[in-house]
Amino acid sequence: MINIAIIWGLIFLFILQPGIAHEGAEIGARLFISALLPYLLPYIILTQWLLKTSAANTDKATWKRYVKAYILGSFGGFPVGAVTVSEMTKRNEISTKQGGLLLAACHAPGPMFIIGFVGTELFGDIRKGWMLLIAIHVVNILFFLLISLFLNSKTKLPKANLPPPTKRSGIPLLDAIKDSSNVIILVATTVIFFSSLGAVLANLVATTLDFDTGITQTILLSVFEMTAGVQEATVHLSHFTLFPLLIAAIISVNGLSIHMQVAVIAKSTNLSLRPYILGRLWSILLVPIVFYFLL
Repeated sequence: MINIAIIWGLIFLFILQPGIAHEGAEIGARLFISALLPYLLPYIILTQWLLKTSAANTDKATWKRYVKAYILGSFGGFPVGAVTVSEMTKRNEISTKQGGLLLAACHAPGPMFIIGFVGTELFGDIRKGWMLLIAIHVVNILFFLLISLFLNSKTKLPKANLPPPTKRSGIPLLDAIKDSSNVIILVATTVIFFSSLGAVLANLVATTLDFDTGITQTILLSVFEMTAGVQEATVHLSHFTLFPLLIAAIISVNGLSIHMQVAVIAKSTNLSLRPYILGRLWSILLVPIVFYFLL
């Protein structure tokens, strides 16, 4: 009943503010085309292609599968980590419980996005982009090591049984492109929807409570859609000394758009989201701190 009330409430908000809704959706679409698609699509295709081409190896040590999941998942951008872990779970390279834990660790923005978009375009300093990328992976690797210790403790999860290699009937590259297109559609849909929703709610809050529209929109868009949030923060908050740390915090929060993408992908293989939530809290707390000391 509550869900229905929320949905109808949002429908009326969109009807009452069609211009704001359109503007927010347009911002989300532009960000997806300019800031996400060029950085995300090539890596998703290559990651999927590699996973579909590589044969399952029954002799491979379990820790090597963890490293494989981290390397492929954490350097491709959101939500490549979820895609990688989900694909490895489908292939029985890791168990469902192992996948749920690795889902939390194999989650990071792509280096092309952080260095190219955030560092060069937002910070105007590629060095700061590198520092932010290092901070993110330092925090992620620490969490990954903790996860690995848990996975290999006395109460470790059962090892996944890898099936013997089978002859593939399809073409791995074409299969990779097909699967990647589904992920890209999911990313585009969530980015545009949550950008529009954030803009509508920001305008409502600003006009109702007499708050600064720019700051309100920055906060709400950061909660709903990360890329739109960092874009708005650049417009309204770039003059602050702590601006780089604010961007690090927004990227660590990720936004509901990315969390929704991960949840949809994880659901396809019944991966638990509880470790993922813990991992996000870990990142929100530590990434800005590590980034501060690196700067």
